[in-house]
Amino acid sequence: MPGVTRKEPVTNAANGALGNSDLKLEAIVIPVADIERAKTFYASLLWRLDADFSFDNGFRVIQFTPPGSACSIQFGAKMTSAAPGSAQGLYLVVSDIEAARSQLSKRGVAISEVFHAGKPGANFQPDGTPDRLVGRGPDPASYSSYATFSDPDGNGWLLQEVTTRLPGRIDSSAILFTSEQDLAGALRRAAAAHGDHEKRTGQHDVHWPDWYAAYLAAELTGAKLPD
Repeated sequence: MPGVTRKEPVTNAANGALGNSDLKLEAIVIPVADIERAKTFYASLLWRLDADFSFDNGFRVIQFTPPGSACSIQFGAKMTSAAPGSAQGLYLVVSDIEAARSQLSKRGVAISEVFHAGKPGANFQPDGTPDRLVGRGPDPASYSSYATFSDPDGNGWLLQEVTTRLPGRIDSSAILFTSEQDLAGALRRAAAAHGDHEKRTGQHDVHWPDWYAAYLAAELTGAKLPD
């Protein structure tokens, strides 16, 4: 048609078929002023040290990975022009926010109390602001309970409790748990829900393994939980 520019579909060069290549976010760079201080801090959290490489031109890269995370952080020398401490709102998703907060506190981290947002976006406001309300979020608690802490440079981390995912957030063909703690928490929630299920039916469920499997899969993928 005159005046209309036709756009050809983008194809995957590997197989010629329509589709998207995997783009896996595996590392983010955070700006720090004191490399050794930052390394000591993140090591104290028991995050996995993946790399500490230095080069003759002064470039240095250090990489840590939080437990159970598919994404790592990197910092070092000659990596970014961003001001130290300017990385904010870095999400750490946890299945039990009270347990995660307790662990960080025991490792010497100055971390906020668990809170929920009184108004949308309050989770990104500084600690002590009036719209950050003390205590866990209202039921259902998934996505609504938070805690915050900062590294020595002021880069800000935000813990968020997520148990039941919103639909479409997890590939249903790749259901997995990244840690024993997450799996144990999911099993505890399934056990409690299954207890309610047996009360409703009034009988012992001999097919409980299937029910548990359906519950765990539904919780991860955002599908309807079994009754």
